[in-house]
Amino acid sequence: MDPVSPLEQTLHAARALVLADLVAGDVAQADVVSLVEDSVVQRRWWVEQWPEGAGYVAGLVAQDVQDALLERYGRWPLCPVCGSGDPHALDVEPELGPDPHWVCHKAGVKVASIGSLAHATGGAASS
Repeated sequence: MDPVSPLEQTLHAARALVLADLVAGDVAQADVVSLVEDSVVQRRWWVEQWPEGAGYVAGLVAQDVQDALLERYGRWPLCPVCGSGDPHALDVEPELGPDPHWVCHKAGVKVASIGSLAHATGGAASS
């Protein structure tokens, strides 16, 4: 069996992190998982063109899925920090950079790293 390439390792890791956040929010239905797969396919091409951007893939996949969910279903992930006011989604920071995390701009706080929403929301932990 051939070893898994660094590119594939990066893509698998990004997929796993975003899926963990979807599971934490109890929104990991098959059609939503397909959105993750679509993003991973697109980001594979992107990182093949710009290998130095491999460290940014998890944040980009999270943003892709967030955008696709907004178009189809609504905001995700909803902020677990702000208990009052209109529900609002968290944002990915940095938009293009390493160590992506979910932030609430309204409260001005980092909520969780990508892949760790379960710790912030009390959702299901990934295994």
